Amino acid sequence: MKVYIINIGDELLIGQVVNTLAADLAKMLDPHDIEVEMVEMIADDEAAITAAVERALASDCEVVLTTGGLGPTRDDITKKVMLGIFGGNMVEDEATLKNVGMIVERRGLKLNDLTRAQALVPSSCRVIQNSAGTAPIMWFERDGKVLISMPGVPFETLTMMREQIIDQLMERFPSDVAHQRRVMIVTGYTESALAQELADIEDTMPSFIHLAYLPRPGIVRLRLDGRHHDAELLEAEVTKVAKRIGERLGDAVKATDDLTEAQILLKVLGERNLTVGTAESCTGGNIAHQITLIPGSSASYMGSVVSYANRVKTSLLGVDEDTIAKNGVVSIPVVEQMASGVCRALGVDVGIATSGIAGPGGAVPGKPVGTVCIAVAVCGKVVSRLCHFPGSRDRVIDRATTTALVMAIDTITGASYDLHGYLSNRNETALPG
Repeated sequence: MKVYIINIGDELLIGQVVNTLAADLAKMLDPHDIEVEMVEMIADDEAAITAAVERALASDCEVVLTTGGLGPTRDDITKKVMLGIFGGNMVEDEATLKNVGMIVERRGLKLNDLTRAQALVPSSCRVIQNSAGTAPIMWFERDGKVLISMPGVPFETLTMMREQIIDQLMERFPSDVAHQRRVMIVTGYTESALAQELADIEDTMPSFIHLAYLPRPGIVRLRLDGRHHDAELLEAEVTKVAKRIGERLGDAVKATDDLTEAQILLKVLGERNLTVGTAESCTGGNIAHQITLIPGSSASYMGSVVSYANRVKTSLLGVDEDTIAKNGVVSIPVVEQMASGVCRALGVDVGIATSGIAGPGGAVPGKPVGTVCIAVAVCGKVVSRLCHFPGSRDRVIDRATTTALVMAIDTITGASYDLHGYLSNRNETALPG
């Protein structure tokens, strides 16, 4: 099943709101083998919406999803446009009015003419009640195609997709084609080097299996996709290719699920009964943020010291003032002391530290913008790296964060051979390091 997404809203086109909804919809649809073929962002304009919908209905996509323009204000014109495209007249849907009334009352508000108008829908649609908001979901059909008009509020749309719409789409457009996907997270290779390493495997794969490379700084996400009418054959062949890749790459494969760097870190920490803390300067807490986005991270993550000022580095992390004076705050000796210091300060087994110049100012002779020092302390042993990241401040912070997480993963997994003695002798009440 192929899907054409149309995201409606002036705020998307001027950058006032970032269009994360399209990506979230694609992620939600993908496990059901529902493929997003096209995404359009258009203005709250009748002609623009009409033209986009007609393009979508004329495409080879069975399903069109529109989001936005269903609110109670005058700039929300999607229902009017759908009426013009699919015909009928505007009617008040009793079930929708009841749903709107309950939601308004639950929020401690009163129903007014604008919120009551949410219950007006084209008679040409089938209404799906919105359990997460007041704007109804409208299901239209024409020439064997389905158009579903949904709110632009991501929480509402994603809730309804998960609770009702995906199941109804699967029922409306059943498929006998099986889909298999495997993902591997690989470190230690550039994209081109990895492609060369796996070239012979790619050359001998069945034609119904595809290998994609998705690089990020420090990692490459390998994605195996296969589609075939014979589900058993497909699973066997995808498993065979995945096994060959895993054997070829060995320890460079850090995960066989589609995990973020922070998720992989928490996984390896949990497997080894280790705890982690961060000492961040140039990344400003972004490493901690990526870790704490993950439910259950508190099992391994203990906390962070965002040590922007030198006095915080010296007073809380124990960085030596003479070391800063001699080497500068952006230096390997300083960041190594930060990593060890956060282990002592927080009583953790693993410390991750960063110090750098994210820009746009702050450069000094020999240390341009983008210079970042990263250190990882694992059970009293410290490894460090001097990096140079090009780009904007946001990009430097993002790349430093990713690199630090990958360094931690590699250091922990590489140190596994001598962790047993450390864990056996660890005093849970003492501060390591």
